Amino acid sequence: MKEFKCGQLVPGCDWETHAEDEAEVVRRASDHLRSAHGETHIRGNMVEEIKKRVHERAA
Repeated sequence: MKEFKCGQLVPGCDWETHAEDEAEVVRRASDHLRSAHGETHIRGNMVEEIKKRVHERAA
């Protein structure tokens, strides 16, 4: 199970998500950045920053 915590990218944000694969985590994180942080376009470098912060969820 993969996990992403937005606070690792946007200090102070406590939103997090998890899914079976990285692609779904990145999709959810991108949607969150649009809705919660006002990002209108998720650039390739932002996707890479999300991917750097995706990790295996602790059991």
